[in-house]
Amino acid sequence: MNPNVDDKDLLPIRSLGRLHAAEADCTRCPLYRDATQVVPGEGPRGAAVMFVGEQPGDQEDRAGRPFVGPAGRIFDRALADAGLPRAEAFVTNAVKHFKHEMRGKRRLHKRPNAYEIERCRFWLDHELALVKPALVVALGATAARSLFGRPVAIGATRGRPLELPDHRPALVTVHPSALLRIRESADRAAAYAAFVADLKQAVRMLGRRAA
Repeated sequence: MNPNVDDKDLLPIRSLGRLHAAEADCTRCPLYRDATQVVPGEGPRGAAVMFVGEQPGDQEDRAGRPFVGPAGRIFDRALADAGLPRAEAFVTNAVKHFKHEMRGKRRLHKRPNAYEIERCRFWLDHELALVKPALVVALGATAARSLFGRPVAIGATRGRPLELPDHRPALVTVHPSALLRIRESADRAAAYAAFVADLKQAVRMLGRRAA
């Protein structure tokens, strides 16, 4: 949990279902106006690891579930290759509404700004309080900024055991969408292998045997 947020600042929410309902009514920043719906976190309460991405994409916005688009498919495959079933993890985003701009009929992703990240940290704090993960993994720069409360250089920190401001163990890696932007197949394969290696490091941090 963000050490700057006191327990009294959190809503009296005792279940993920009630949290999802509260998130659906969120107007803390303007992003709710153009999104189809809120996309809450997904996974078991009490999950040992929480993965935090950037924000929902187009398919996630339509489905109302995190990581179900192309990046989500890469993420699922990498989790399986690392020996960590997605069903055992809690998966969420730093920002819960899809930020985009229209290009003709297409909705193109736009990166959340610092204000939007900070306003949505309120909901991430609730997820952390309810799930109580033993390890938090930041997928990309936006997630890392939300969790650490400051910009984080991914290249300098990825794959290394870190500690959040609340002293919870953490790990930083790339967002799986970064792999989609690599054109050369050999480079993409190498980047995927590095991503899986980071996830295996998460497994080791959890005290499990990597596949």
